[in-house]
Amino acid sequence: MPRGNGTGPPWWHGRFRGGGYRMTIPRETIVNVLSKTSKHLSAEDVYMAVHKIHSNIGLTTVYRTLELLVQMGLVFKFDFGDGRARYELSEGPKGERHHHHLVCTSCGRVIDYTDFIDEEIELLNQTEKGLSKKYNFNITSHLIQFYGQCNGCNLK
Repeated sequence: MPRGNGTGPPWWHGRFRGGGYRMTIPRETIVNVLSKTSKHLSAEDVYMAVHKIHSNIGLTTVYRTLELLVQMGLVFKFDFGDGRARYELSEGPKGERHHHHLVCTSCGRVIDYTDFIDEEIELLNQTEKGLSKKYNFNITSHLIQFYGQCNGCNLK
């Protein structure tokens, strides 16, 4: 299936059909907004962007759609400690975009951490394997967030 390369439908269309969901204008618009940013958007941020495209899509529809997308595994929902849920796509057109987050507890900056070294990958694999065995639990994914102070706040 084409994966949004201009010759077919965007990659997420198959995820909707495969899950038994219809692709509606609000759903497509919200996924489009999330696919065009590297930021971690709140529901209100998504609503403001969607409202510029389709002014008839309300905030309640955005909230409901984001929760559906989270349930489908298409979107991750994060709490970075600022009292607002943040959202980002779980993957991109080329597949999974796995990364961890570094969250500054002073200024709220969130850094996507993707440049894993071999030792980190091995440690995570061993941890998942050990937890799976210990608790007889099939781990399919993980989310890791590190909290501290960014370089800018450390210098103050």
